Amino acid sequence: MAGGGRRLHPSGPGADVSGQRYCRALDLIDDPVLIAEYQQLHQRIWPAVAEHLRSQQVLDMQIWRLGTRLFMVMDTGPDFSCDGMDSAARHNPEVQAWETLMWRFQTPTPWTAAGGKWQPLEQIFSLMEQP
Repeated sequence: MAGGGRRLHPSGPGADVSGQRYCRALDLIDDPVLIAEYQQLHQRIWPAVAEHLRSQQVLDMQIWRLGTRLFMVMDTGPDFSCDGMDSAARHNPEVQAWETLMWRFQTPTPWTAAGGKWQPLEQIFSLMEQP
């Protein structure tokens, strides 16, 4: 997962703004049975995968769906590193097994380079940045 994060803005008094938010897109294979299974698997991801994400300073991760398009929003802590998370994932057999399983359901977007998966979204508006 390459870089491309944006600094978080405070959402309330005392909010931690030292992390970043990453927004990504990926497609699902257009098969209602596969989509239903993918969603079911995400109701309770494997504990090792959740632990891996948390150990890499992922504070929250949400995946949203519109048809076959997925949108991931990932908020990270100040010590998060995309390269570090990718490296740790490559050395974790359970995370690799999860990624292999997920690829049964996923397919690259039309804008994804060969071998790529989750692609960074371009932020084009932020109310927080408006006068």
